[in-house]
Amino acid sequence: MTVLADAEVVAEAVAERLLQERRGSDQRPLGLATGRTMVPVYAALRRRFDRLSRPEQQAIRQGWRSFNLDEYVGLGPSDPRSFAAFMAEQLQGPLGLALAQVQLPDGLAVDSQQEAGRYRAALKAAGGIGLQLLGLGSNGHVGFNEPPCGPEAPCRCLALSAATRAQNAAAFGGDAAAVPARAITLGLAEILAAERILLVVTGAAKASILRRALLEPACPEVPASSLQHHPRLEVLVDGEAAAALPPAR
Repeated sequence: MTVLADAEVVAEAVAERLLQERRGSDQRPLGLATGRTMVPVYAALRRRFDRLSRPEQQAIRQGWRSFNLDEYVGLGPSDPRSFAAFMAEQLQGPLGLALAQVQLPDGLAVDSQQEAGRYRAALKAAGGIGLQLLGLGSNGHVGFNEPPCGPEAPCRCLALSAATRAQNAAAFGGDAAAVPARAITLGLAEILAAERILLVVTGAAKASILRRALLEPACPEVPASSLQHHPRLEVLVDGEAAAALPPAR
């Protein structure tokens, strides 16, 4: 685990790792996330991308392929509250990527469970995730894998918990009841199959759940605790998020 000064420094470090991944020889897709933690990350990525030479930018554009973790059921790309709209604003548009290069589940699919199966198959056909970027939910979820959730859970449509809807209410005018009740999410099975995982946690509000996820025995009640068993897990946190962890020796 790496503890950095603040969320801005964390964001810069994450952005550099994402660019390094796209410069590497392994062109398996990136696994991307949304949420407040990722806003400064994508801002840092845009700044770093803008400083590259045109040939470097073009090489990254040509090789780019990413799969997002999740999408709300009932929201499509034209809805500014959707994760598709978030990714278009934060990444796809500014980097000049084609829509097909930034994949998300279709929140408007007629059959959400069938869409989850399609999305799972599309990821498998693309070779699976190379580097998976993750945030951490206040109840221990990663993606939208709500507790209880074991490591074998696949990509699926599920009901969102009251805690998660409250955590995401800011994008819905502060009204948790306006947050969609269901979402399609990659499962822990797909997340744990990634070659590398980068868990990014910032802010004092996440300190307690981060401690449970990293230091207590893995259990379905804290889905993120399954990450402990991944052989190439990297954790980047700021000082506030690390406050409940024992000091490094």
